[in-house]
Amino acid sequence: MSNVASTSQATTSTIHRIFDGQAATALHLRVSSAEERVAKIRRLRDAVLAHTEALYAAAYADFKKPKGEVDLAEILPVCAEANDAMAHLKKWMKPTSVWPTLLTAGTSAQVQYMPRGRCLIISPWNYPVNLTFGPLISAIAAGNTAIIKPSEMTPHLSALMSKIVRETFPANEVALVEGEADVAQALLNLPFDHIFFTGSPAIGKVVMAAAAKHLTSVTLELGGKSPTVVDASANIPQAAQNIMWAKLANAGQTCIAPDHVYVHERVKDEWVNSCRAILEKAYGKTFEEQQKSPHLAHMVNARHTARVKGLMDEAVALGARVLAGGGVAEADCFVAPTLLENIPEHARIMQEEIFGPLLPVVVFTNIDDVIAKINAGPHPLALYIYSTTGENIQRVLQQTASGGACVNHALVHFLHGRLPFGGVKNSGLGHAHGHFGFKAFSHEKAVVRARSSLATRWFSAGEVPPFVRRFLASAFKWI
Repeated sequence: MSNVASTSQATTSTIHRIFDGQAATALHLRVSSAEERVAKIRRLRDAVLAHTEALYAAAYADFKKPKGEVDLAEILPVCAEANDAMAHLKKWMKPTSVWPTLLTAGTSAQVQYMPRGRCLIISPWNYPVNLTFGPLISAIAAGNTAIIKPSEMTPHLSALMSKIVRETFPANEVALVEGEADVAQALLNLPFDHIFFTGSPAIGKVVMAAAAKHLTSVTLELGGKSPTVVDASANIPQAAQNIMWAKLANAGQTCIAPDHVYVHERVKDEWVNSCRAILEKAYGKTFEEQQKSPHLAHMVNARHTARVKGLMDEAVALGARVLAGGGVAEADCFVAPTLLENIPEHARIMQEEIFGPLLPVVVFTNIDDVIAKINAGPHPLALYIYSTTGENIQRVLQQTASGGACVNHALVHFLHGRLPFGGVKNSGLGHAHGHFGFKAFSHEKAVVRARSSLATRWFSAGEVPPFVRRFLASAFKWI
């Protein structure tokens, strides 16, 4: 299939040509059937699976991502999203009937799910395949066209995704354009019908401001400092094992990774010792062993390596103590899994999203103090609590705000395709995945049909009929 966005760096004229070329297709897709959309989703899923070995190679070339992580965090979520959409799309597309109210007696009503039209998907570098093709499946399921702008920071994966898109779709349906910030800005200048952005809160504000110029709807999947709580009743070996996995997947470059851990003072030493043992067993006892471990991804580039090293160096200079790790090989873009404690609140590592394998440990005695600290900051994308005390679990869940939460686990709410995934305020706007992703890319149109003359008598030209006025006078308080 031909695709005009085949060059590595899209020009403004190319972008406009693609955008204009999708206009007629977007109108045609309004009446596309479930079978037609399912066929496209199946083609995309099968194309991803056909390029599995190439995806392994590209992910390793970009940041030495292990094959297991590519399987679990890139290919599996895309296939699960595709399979769920294919299984349920006909039901999702079916109009939802709504009972009439007293005021609309004599009518029938339903919500119809209409495609939004031409959509823009701007995806990040940390999970390029997952966070590009996942939203694309939702866009296709809802009957839209799409232009994709992946991150320039993972060039091998971006080039491979471009190849997959070119081989799977004509450009007037789906196109992928590569480039840097100027390409993203050129896209944001266009009057898309919907924008789906995944990235940082700072860039999310830029996207939202650009969308506002055209009154374009947006879905913003952002991030933040996702807190984790380990109380005195927690299963400590389980909490250590799970938190180490969740934190170190993709070298901590995960928007829902545990950003810092509040550990009760009674179990802090046990938890830290468990974490150390897990790190040594999983990745090696020495820095050199960990650097060569096939199970640890590296930082995406030298700039991000230096940024994460700077967060750690500043914390240590301010009095923080390294409990495990602490090594950095900047030339290899490698930061060892690191635990830190006694970090001052004003240190940058406690203020900025870390996005690396550094984990601050904060000791607490009272769960109310933890809740107060969480509420004092921006709403996080995720929150995790490890506890066997129902009261503590409920207090943390009910008295804090976060996009999602897990109890005695982490990250898995993202993999649960029947749950809405999204943030709140600083951590995002709108939802993704499954039916929620389908609705994000759909306009829910209200349709009312008059079924009897009563409906037209209620609302007719001229003076309101006396019987309607008498009814309303008695019904204002209860209708």
